[in-house]
Amino acid sequence: EDEPHQHRQRAAPRRMKAIPFSYIARNLWVRRVTTLLTAGGMALVVFVFATVLMMGEGIRATLVATGQPDNVLLLRKGAGAEINSGIERIQAAIVESLDGIATDGEGRRMVSKEPVVLINLPKRSNGKPSNVTVRGTSATGMKLRPQVHVIEGRMFRPGTSEIIAGRSVASGFRGAALGETLRFAQRDWVVVGVFDSDKTAFDSEIWGDAEQMMAAFRRPVYSTLVLRLNQREALAGLKAAIEADPRLQLDVKPETQFYAEQSEALATFIRILGLSLSVIFSIGAIVGAMITMFAAVAQRVGEIGTLRALGFRRGAVLVAFLAESLLLSLVGGVVGLAAASGMQAVDISTTNFQTFSEIAFQFRLTPAIAGQTLLFAMAMGFIGGFIPAWRAARLKIVDCLRAA
Repeated sequence: EDEPHQHRQRAAPRRMKAIPFSYIARNLWVRRVTTLLTAGGMALVVFVFATVLMMGEGIRATLVATGQPDNVLLLRKGAGAEINSGIERIQAAIVESLDGIATDGEGRRMVSKEPVVLINLPKRSNGKPSNVTVRGTSATGMKLRPQVHVIEGRMFRPGTSEIIAGRSVASGFRGAALGETLRFAQRDWVVVGVFDSDKTAFDSEIWGDAEQMMAAFRRPVYSTLVLRLNQREALAGLKAAIEADPRLQLDVKPETQFYAEQSEALATFIRILGLSLSVIFSIGAIVGAMITMFAAVAQRVGEIGTLRALGFRRGAVLVAFLAESLLLSLVGGVVGLAAASGMQAVDISTTNFQTFSEIAFQFRLTPAIAGQTLLFAMAMGFIGGFIPAWRAARLKIVDCLRAA
């Protein structure tokens, strides 16, 4: 009667014993010099990988945060950027009369008619010239951008050759600080204020009176119209009214959408270039991890034989060595990510491909980037450690004990 029961016991699959994690971690500590060198190489690759993602996210966040959810931006149909657009005065007047536009406390429609041009200024650091965006605006334009605040000096006076400079422009370009004078468009412009826009793209612009800018640059048309809706649902009606009027060949976009599109080309370019470099560098890191793990297998042949003799199966040995490689890559990943997080304190500028003007931004680390970075590090550890772990698992007990 006991025979069927004994047969079932023999037929039951034997559960694989796992090698303790403490053993895996202790082996890395014993070989701490090699571990440190290999993890350091991985950390450098992870640093590059994370920095690239943070740069792309920083550009995207800077431009997307520039737009206000209630604002709508109008450009000439087909114009990809403000500097390429042209809106005639009669068109601006027609748009200003449409329904759905909010009014301020004095009953004036919240529409800002703005010329946008590029000028060339020398940098403070090296004197090299770079493009800077100059925007003509008004008191209404300031109201439409509540994130903008004058932090030094005062607001420019309408009808004068006074300007205010964004924080990044004032600190980064010669002649743009408070009290200094810039010469462009055949005029001298006095910087009477410095403004901060809460780390948005406006920090990289110079603002002045719209009519004075148009006269100085001899521009008969505006570049863009920015307006606020009295309610977000009014966007569809505004679009329909503009499309129905043949005089208004204009594109209508939420301001947040416009600035998101402006960030796409530059962020994508940086991401592709940086990730390509990261993949190339990761090959060296993977080879380094593979060499380290092959050396670990060669030094511990006797240990592997002892583990197998104690009843640990091939799968347990494979998992142990693979876990060792993954732990090694995790250490490198954490160190590299920690170093990359320090880049958030660095201000950097680059040229926006859409506008050809300089834009200042900060690196930005998000939980998604942190997760992607650690997965990248673990992938390097898995690829670099799998073949050595497979070789360790295939060693025969007799050969291991003989070698020991």
